Amino acid sequence: MEDIKGKVLKTADLIEYQDGSVVSREIIRKDTGTVTIFAFDKGEGLSEHTAPFDAMVQIIDGKAEITISGNKNVLEAGEMIIMPANEPHALTALEKYKMVLTMIRS
Repeated sequence: MEDIKGKVLKTADLIEYQDGSVVSREIIRKDTGTVTIFAFDKGEGLSEHTAPFDAMVQIIDGKAEITISGNKNVLEAGEMIIMPANEPHALTALEKYKMVLTMIRS
């Protein structure tokens, strides 16, 4: 993502919604972790899964339901949550939403 390095950018403008889809754009990829921006259309989501590392989700637009180990959490723009490593989690768009996912591998 050389085109964005060293520039002041509005995070939500780095990705666009697409009808009936989940769109992602990786903005940093290193051996130690990744930062990825997602845009979810209303009703779209990611089914329950686990990851071997903690992952931080920051909602930058809209409203999402994030379920971690059966506990449902509703997040809106400006809020964040850390999904613990090895715990099942799922994401659902209660309305269109955009998020930043930061995963640190260690």
